[in-house]
Amino acid sequence: MRVKRPLRRVLQCFLVTMHEHNNIVVFMIPGLVSLGPTVPWPVLPPGIHWATLDEVESCFTNNAIRKRLFSGFVRVVGALRYAKCQTIYLDGSFVTGKPNPSDFDGCWEPVGVDASRLDPVLLNFTHPRTEQKAKYFGKMFISSAPAAPGKIFLDFFQQEKNSGLPKGIVGLKT
Repeated sequence: MRVKRPLRRVLQCFLVTMHEHNNIVVFMIPGLVSLGPTVPWPVLPPGIHWATLDEVESCFTNNAIRKRLFSGFVRVVGALRYAKCQTIYLDGSFVTGKPNPSDFDGCWEPVGVDASRLDPVLLNFTHPRTEQKAKYFGKMFISSAPAAPGKIFLDFFQQEKNSGLPKGIVGLKT
């Protein structure tokens, strides 16, 4: 079942950019979908949905709690860009229909990252990642690190935790 959004909200989630040679590049965060009665909130449809920070802001910051979390995500994106990270993934209840998520979850590709420029907080995975949550209001992991037996974080985040069904995440190129 597709969760309906007001037309204004749907239009905010589109970004159409014209480039040379009449090429049109369309980025879009799709509408949230229901996975059934065992899943408490609508989620993104399966796949990695490439977006910009502006699109994430338009689609997922509809209240003060979400705006605060997004401000932390913007800071962590900046810290990862400084370290030359090229790809970041956003997950967690922040990218669902949960009205008031408590944080965001995400992961980042380590390829090309300059470890000397990386915020040490982003390498502290001590449970429950208190330093990361205090500084950035969310938790970030290395995408290729083990998250569960036989699963790396990039794959783990694409599985809904209550049902085990596939779900989507947001990808950002820095």
